[in-house]
Amino acid sequence: MNKRNDLRNIAIIAHVDHGKTTLVDELLKQSGIFRENEHVDERAMDSNDLERERGITILAKNTAIQYKDTRINILDTPGHADFGGEVERIMKMVDGVLLVVDAYEGCMPQTRFVLKKALEQNLTPIVVVNKIDKDSARPAEVIDEVLELFIELDANDEQLEFPVIYASAINGTASVDPDPAKQDENMQCLYEAIVEHMPAPIDNRDEPLQFQVALLDYNDYVGRIGIGRVFRGTMKVGQQVALMKLDGTVKQFRVTKMFGFMGLKRVEIQEAHAGDLIAVSGMEDINVGETVSPVEHQEPLPVLRIDEPTLQMKFLVNNSPFAGREGKFVTARKIEERLLAQLQTDVSLRVEPTESPDAWTVSGRGELHLSILIENMRREGYELQVSKPEVIVREIEGVKCEPIERVQIDIPEEYMGGVIESLGSRKGEMLDMVNNGNGQVRLVFMVPARGLIGYSTEFMTLTRGYGIINHTFDSYQPMQQGRVGGRRQGVLVSMETGKASQYGIMQVEDRGTIFVEPGYEVYAGMIVGENTRESDITVNLTKVKHATNVRSATKDQTVTIKKPRIMSLEESLEYLNDDEYCEITPESIRLRKKILDKNERERVAKKKKLAEMN
Repeated sequence: MNKRNDLRNIAIIAHVDHGKTTLVDELLKQSGIFRENEHVDERAMDSNDLERERGITILAKNTAIQYKDTRINILDTPGHADFGGEVERIMKMVDGVLLVVDAYEGCMPQTRFVLKKALEQNLTPIVVVNKIDKDSARPAEVIDEVLELFIELDANDEQLEFPVIYASAINGTASVDPDPAKQDENMQCLYEAIVEHMPAPIDNRDEPLQFQVALLDYNDYVGRIGIGRVFRGTMKVGQQVALMKLDGTVKQFRVTKMFGFMGLKRVEIQEAHAGDLIAVSGMEDINVGETVSPVEHQEPLPVLRIDEPTLQMKFLVNNSPFAGREGKFVTARKIEERLLAQLQTDVSLRVEPTESPDAWTVSGRGELHLSILIENMRREGYELQVSKPEVIVREIEGVKCEPIERVQIDIPEEYMGGVIESLGSRKGEMLDMVNNGNGQVRLVFMVPARGLIGYSTEFMTLTRGYGIINHTFDSYQPMQQGRVGGRRQGVLVSMETGKASQYGIMQVEDRGTIFVEPGYEVYAGMIVGENTRESDITVNLTKVKHATNVRSATKDQTVTIKKPRIMSLEESLEYLNDDEYCEITPESIRLRKKILDKNERERVAKKKKLAEMN
C-alpha cells in the first residue's frame, strides 16, 4: 500500500484554555511560513472578534505548515462541549491527534470528551504537556492522569504507547525531558515527533474519487464552500462530479474552484489527491457529511453524525416600549434572514417557525452556542427578544428523557458542603470525590441539564469565586420528577416609564439588589432588581425628591447608594423565568416581564393559581 510520506493530517485537541491555539501559533511562526517583516497577531487562528475577547475557539480552523519535505495539515478544534459536533467531524478528516494537557490542571472534562472521540476513530495520539514553565507544574502526575484516562476510555495497545513532549507554547519551546530547565530553544522535537509517529495518508490517487465535506464556510461571492478531505482518487478544477445528498438524491455539478491551505491563507489549486484537505466551491446546497464522487462511479462514504441540539429558546421581534431605538435590523423579515443565514454554516443549529410570524424556536447545543449567536447578531445591529432557555425533552422507547451533564468541580475544601448541598437540590448525583491533598477537592457529578441553567452564578457566590466548574453533555436519561433548579427569588418590576433617580433607587434598596444605575431609562414592566423574597413586587425608581424649604448642611451629602448588579448576556439568559423575556439591542440588555401591564399580570397569575388548585 503506497503512502504519501510528504503529508500528515493532524488535529489539536484539548480542554478550553490549555493552550491549543497558542501552540499552533508557535508551530506556524517557527516553520518559517511568515516573512520576516510580516505582522502576525497573537492567537492568529482565532479570527472572530468574540473568539479573541473570550479566549476560546468557536469554529474549527485549518492551517498547514511545511517542515522540511513534509506538509503538515493542522486542524485547531474548539474545546467547548457546545461545539462538540465540530470536534467529532474533524476526527474523521485526520489520521492523528496532538492531545494538549495543562501541566498543572491535568485532565479536565473536555479533555476526556475530545480524547474519547479521537480514540473511537482509532487515531494515533501524541501527548503535549503544555505550560511546563509554570511554577505549579506537576508533569509526572499529569502523565499518570493521562494514562489512566486512556485506559479508562479503552485505548488499544498502540494508542497507549504515546510519545510525550513537554512544551511551553507561550515561550515557543519544547523538549522530550520533563525538567523545565532542559527545554530546547525551539519546537524542533515536536515537528520530529509528528513526522515520525503520525501515520501518513494512503496514496490511492488512481482509484475513483471520494471527497467528504466535514465543515462549511460561506462567502458572499462564491456562496457555500465545503471543506473536507479527499479520501480516495484525484479531484480537478472543471471536473464534472456527482454530489450524493444526505436524503439519497444525487446532484451533478462542475468543480469551479478549489483551495488548499498554507499558513493562514487559502491558496487556489488546480488539483488535489488522496489525503489532501481542501475547500471546494460551486455547489449551492452542499451539506456536512455529503460525498462527492465521479458521475460514473457513485459510492457514498458513511454519513457523519451531527450532534443533536439539547437546548432551545424562542427568538422574537422586539416589542418593548423602547423597540427600534438602538438597532438597525428590527423587523421579522430581517431576523428570519439572519437566522437562516446562520444555518448555512452551523450544522448543530435548528430554526423552526412558530404559530406567530414574529417568533421562531431556535435549538442549539447549549447556552454558550446560543448566546454566541445572540451576541453576534447584537453586534451586527439586530434587535430582538429571547425567552428562557429550556432543555429539549425526547421520547426514547416511550419514556420521557432529558439531557444529563457530567459536571467536574474543583474547589477549596471549605466550600465542599455548600456545593454538594446545592447540586443535591438540583437532583445531582455524586460519582467521585478526590482530595488532592493541597486543600483542593475535585468532585464529579451527573446533573440534569435543566438543573444547571442559571447555576454558575450561584456556584460563584458559594465558592467566593475560587471554584472552577466544567460540564459536558453525557446522555439522555429518564426525566426526574419535581422541580429542578430555577430561580427562587422574585424580582422588582418598574411601575413607571422614565429615568431612574438616585432618590427612587434609595427608597427601594432595602427590598433587594438593584440592576440599574441612576439616570438609566426604564419602562413599566421592566425588571429593575431582584427581590429578597420569593414574590415579585412593583416599585417606582423614577420618583424624585420634592424640594422643601428646610436646609441642613450635611443632610444630602452623606447619602450613597450601593453599586448596582450589571449582568452579562449569559447571566441575563440564565436569570430568566418562564414569564420573562430578555430584550437585546446593540447597546443594551434589559430583562422584562412578558406582560408589561401590572393589572393584567396579576389577573393571569390568579387564573394560573386557580387552575393549579383545581
